[in-house]
Amino acid sequence: MDRLTDAISADHRELQAYFDRLVHSDDPDEQTRFQNQLTWGLARHVVGEELVLFPALDRYLGPGEATQDRRQNQTIKEKLQVFQDLAASDPRFISTVTLLMDDLASHAHVEESKDLVKLEGAITAEESKRLAKSFGRTKWFAPTRAHPNLPASPYPTVSSLMAAPKDHLVDIFRKWPDPEDLPHLD
Repeated sequence: MDRLTDAISADHRELQAYFDRLVHSDDPDEQTRFQNQLTWGLARHVVGEELVLFPALDRYLGPGEATQDRRQNQTIKEKLQVFQDLAASDPRFISTVTLLMDDLASHAHVEESKDLVKLEGAITAEESKRLAKSFGRTKWFAPTRAHPNLPASPYPTVSSLMAAPKDHLVDIFRKWPDPEDLPHLD
């Protein structure tokens, strides 16, 4: 990805593709696999935004610029925490993930049509490329589950990073889609 906008937008499309596979399946095993994939991707995406995008918005556009984004991400993490712990057989499974994805879609629309447009206009192409690389690297160290109840101060994202090793260990025992079953976005 060349620009931060491209990296974040690609994540949004990928998460939507996982959701689409999950809700269009009537196989509980496949739904569980895509539940894990969606949870994994969204948890990492949220932390990537918190560590890279939001500080950039505040730095280049003014203090407090990312306040609404932070609130939206907290709501998404809270809904993700509920969803990630549901069994595919739970009657709330589809409605819970649908509400979660509605919030994410709204958040993504504002981010892509306003926040990232303003940010890209305020930074150089080189800085955008640097931020995109940082966003990608950050996701590799991020937790793979939602942890919205970790201490909120002084460094909530650092607290969540401390949860990552446990998440990564437990992920070994989760069901995942086969790589060839993952949506390929061009």
